[in-house]
Amino acid sequence: MSTFRDWAQLLRVSALFTVPGDALAGAAAAGGRADLRTLRAIGCSLCLYEAGMALNDWADRGEDARDRPNRPLPSGRIRPGAALGAAAGLTGVGLAMAARAGRPAAAVAGALAATVWAYDLKLKHTHAGAVAMGAARGLDLLLGAVVTGHTPLRPAVALSSAALAAHTYAVTRVSRHETTGGSSLAPFAALATSAVISTGLVLQGLRGRGRDVGAGAAGSVLAYWPDASAVGGPARGSRLSRGLRLSRSLTAPALAATYGTAAGRPYLHAVLNPSPPLTQRAVGGGIRSLIPLQAALAAHAGAPALGGALMALAPIARRVSWKVSPT
Repeated sequence: MSTFRDWAQLLRVSALFTVPGDALAGAAAAGGRADLRTLRAIGCSLCLYEAGMALNDWADRGEDARDRPNRPLPSGRIRPGAALGAAAGLTGVGLAMAARAGRPAAAVAGALAATVWAYDLKLKHTHAGAVAMGAARGLDLLLGAVVTGHTPLRPAVALSSAALAAHTYAVTRVSRHETTGGSSLAPFAALATSAVISTGLVLQGLRGRGRDVGAGAAGSVLAYWPDASAVGGPARGSRLSRGLRLSRSLTAPALAATYGTAAGRPYLHAVLNPSPPLTQRAVGGGIRSLIPLQAALAAHAGAPALGGALMALAPIARRVSWKVSPT
């Protein structure tokens, strides 16, 4: 009989911690508040992500029998029909949750679900596969943006979505060589991509241009900071206020630099030695580094407190990945 650990391995539960940040970063970029609709968007994202994991292994069960016979399906620990049923059920639940969040969310979730199924069933082993994966992450962030009720198609949303999509595209290209290794080009391209994204966010933050929704989100629960002028009188409040503003201005570039380091180190190792183990580590590191990227994007959108909160997921994801691989 299948065990909880079997299903945890099939569904890659350690990678789940990279999902909530998509919707939250999208809400921050749109200048909205996190509310019940945002939670429904996160629930939809989690369901569709897990549906994709189950469907991926169902579609690849023949290939895995040759290259990864210890996975739950080729080893017989989970029946193929059960995996396919789980994918269909999770997709249905995810779409229902999106529908409860409103028509815009339902439309984006429908496009996201179609992208996930198309990738797993048809596009994965084609040149369009990595593009589809990147599009899925971009749509996931857009899902969090549209549920806010604010105008989602603003520069902050477009840039955040593009950054997530580019990162995911690069990781997917590296994952093509997980079992065989031998390619330095894919991890080098991923290293360059993460360096460009990280450097761009750092420079943008240092120039003070990374908070194009900051004024509109100042009262948001996503971007709260204490009122320094009410602490210890005007003089002390003024000094404390300047300190808080400085802290806010440094949070975004610091998180961007953290992302660049987290993503770049495993990619560099795979460039220098493109063996299957190091390539797999590069893929896992690329997946987990989505968390600091989401945190940096939220901070640049005017929600530094949210960015710091998202970073709390990083050590949890790392610890769980020691027991259940995210790839």
